[in-house]
Amino acid sequence: MKFTLLPLLLATAGAFQLQVRKKVLVRCDLNVPLDGKTIGDDTRIRASMPTIEHLVSKGAKVTLCSHLGRPKDGPEDKFSLGPCADRMSELLGKKVTLAPDCIGDSVASLVAGQADGDVLLLENTRFYKEETKNEPAFVEKFAKPYDMFVNDAFGTAHRAHASTEGVTKYLSPSVSGFLLAKELKYLDGAVNNGERPMAAIVGGSKVSSKITVLEALLDKCDKVVIGGGMVFTFLKAMGLNTGSSLVEDDY
Repeated sequence: MKFTLLPLLLATAGAFQLQVRKKVLVRCDLNVPLDGKTIGDDTRIRASMPTIEHLVSKGAKVTLCSHLGRPKDGPEDKFSLGPCADRMSELLGKKVTLAPDCIGDSVASLVAGQADGDVLLLENTRFYKEETKNEPAFVEKFAKPYDMFVNDAFGTAHRAHASTEGVTKYLSPSVSGFLLAKELKYLDGAVNNGERPMAAIVGGSKVSSKITVLEALLDKCDKVVIGGGMVFTFLKAMGLNTGSSLVEDDY
């Protein structure tokens, strides 16, 4: 995936007009810890604010999307983004409306009815299995109401899902937000100009989504420490018993 940086997009007067009064889809990372309906840590929500505030200040009609948790089979109330909409409303000082879905006529109607500077939050994208499968028909429906795309979800940018990669085939320009640009700049400096010796700690449940990152880090770091569920795929590869733990046998 290639994204123009949002600051660079705004550098010219012509490109600047793309922001103003356009229907902008923003992929955020709102995968926050919840205790019932109470947010345990709103760091990810606060980190997304600069991009959202900037778009609102320029009169864009902003629609936000994100996943939350790991829904098994369709909508589950415990994975609703409702608490995130409420917290974002507090931080923005204006109403963030929660859509009842992330695709369909109800969403299209809400987007069409937005005034300049309005903010809409789509319901959990992973209520649809097609999201993680990046199915073309779903992607087309997902992208249809919008004029451009901003990816500001660093934590999910490595995944080719409908809301991260698929929509870029339908929405142009597709740009990075301030948070994603900041993370990439920091990461580049830490990896390429960091102090030596250097160790990297990589977590996550699946090797399949991290293997290219691990290969790149092996060339740049003195040590790579692996944690999370993907440990068991490595242990099984070493011939150890992993019981009923998560294992990606293909890897």
